[in-house]
Amino acid sequence: MSVPKESGVGDSAAASAVASSPSGAKPVVLFFGTSLTAGLGLDPSQAFPSLIEKKAEADGVPITAINAGLSGETTAGAARRIDWVLRTPVDVVVIEGGANDALRGLSPDAARTNIERVIDVIRQKQPRAKIVLVQMEAPPNYGATYTRSFRAIYTDIAKRENIPLVPFLLAGVAGISRYNQADGVHPNLPGERIVADNIWRALKPIVAQLDRNQRSG
Repeated sequence: MSVPKESGVGDSAAASAVASSPSGAKPVVLFFGTSLTAGLGLDPSQAFPSLIEKKAEADGVPITAINAGLSGETTAGAARRIDWVLRTPVDVVVIEGGANDALRGLSPDAARTNIERVIDVIRQKQPRAKIVLVQMEAPPNYGATYTRSFRAIYTDIAKRENIPLVPFLLAGVAGISRYNQADGVHPNLPGERIVADNIWRALKPIVAQLDRNQRSG
């Protein structure tokens, strides 16, 4: 399920998701992130959340995927937006944030605080939802110290909050021209398929456990 890139989760998407809410047959997975999640430059059906939904179906653990990616969003914007997005009941929230902070050289400490705020709101609004954090990396142009500080945000938060950390979103894609659009930043469809593999590899056991719990309950 995809929603307009400019608006996050729309009313129609929310209504559809409620029909497959945590009490329904399919786990609802909210992909909350930037243009990398939104699938900038691609058809919504080609963005990795939609590709993951297809993979989940093929693997026998179907999900309802909600694409709540928003182009240009920083972690500060994510912290402001998450409360509104969580009007939809979900089982899992996959957080992809920080890419735009890194591109702008914004403070890693501020990004850390903002991501922690997102996690806090999820736990307050939907305490039963599982939270998954996606590792992001800074480009090298701000120097090694910034790169190390930025990378550490994710491992530190995952450890402190006791949540799964997915390896780097763009592993096997970043910096490889044949897997990226002309801007060199956003994956093309072959690159997006690799991204979907990266995420689904870590997400599948979490979703499979949810599915077993629902069937046994």
